[in-house]
Amino acid sequence: MLKSARRWRPLLAVTGFVLLAACSDHDDMRQSSATPANSEPTMMHQTAMGNVMTTPAGMTVYTYDHDIAGKSNCIGECAEYWPALIVAPGSPQSAHMTMIKRDNGQMQWATADGMPLYTYVDDKAPGDIKGDNFHNEWHIVK
Repeated sequence: MLKSARRWRPLLAVTGFVLLAACSDHDDMRQSSATPANSEPTMMHQTAMGNVMTTPAGMTVYTYDHDIAGKSNCIGECAEYWPALIVAPGSPQSAHMTMIKRDNGQMQWATADGMPLYTYVDDKAPGDIKGDNFHNEWHIVK
């Protein structure tokens, strides 16, 4: 009887691994479907300046006067204070926004007409608008 039980061990081990793999795949599918394919990288949020564009976390989004459509000119030290709104790998195309390629190769979200989007490091809480009209070059997206 002991020999008979030993013959089943490899089969039980393989069956266990197959079930574990199936459960793992199911969990991955459930997590990936939790974010709808049409989810937007930004949303509108009520602030002291009215309804403005924000990240999903509520951080205000800005444009820079020295940019041109399709090209970010905020690099180096500028980008330390004004982080680009970077496209997460695998993000679906947005219905209301475009993606542009930064000089460093990263993809950045931009308005529908191609103006690059940023957040501001001194905005610490959702709804903060400290960067609006900074040096008369940075503007909230409404």
